[in-house]
Amino acid sequence: MVAVLVGWALWPQPDPEPRQRAYAAQTACLLTGAGGVADPVAQPVWAGMQEGSLATRVKVQYLEVDGAQTVANAETFLASLVQTRCDLILTVGEAPSGAVRATAARFPSARFVAFGPAEATSNVSVVDSSDPETVRRSARDLVTGLSPAVD
Repeated sequence: MVAVLVGWALWPQPDPEPRQRAYAAQTACLLTGAGGVADPVAQPVWAGMQEGSLATRVKVQYLEVDGAQTVANAETFLASLVQTRCDLILTVGEAPSGAVRATAARFPSARFVAFGPAEATSNVSVVDSSDPETVRRSARDLVTGLSPAVD
């Protein structure tokens, strides 16, 4: 009886199912000011992006402009998102949106969405950022538009 109990206690357990999330091939990136996604202006954009990711499994990530909050400094961070091949780059804040105005023409194949002051062009869309709920829904819809919904 003891041998049975010891054998049962020491019997190897099956490995648990992996809990990693399988993502779609698309990535939506957010460029924010120094406050990151905790900044009240960025919070609804990030919340909407996360909702869109849950619905479609599109990868979402963000990058903060570190250092001086100037357009010139933000351009460097924006270029790094373009180089990482983000399918959609959203910006929020004065310096990030200014960087889009200044550099979008250099990256004609990139798709940008500025939440705040910017000028719409062939590869730049602008979303009015006055109502947080509208901003959240817009960000969600932009992310869900990258990939069909997953069951």
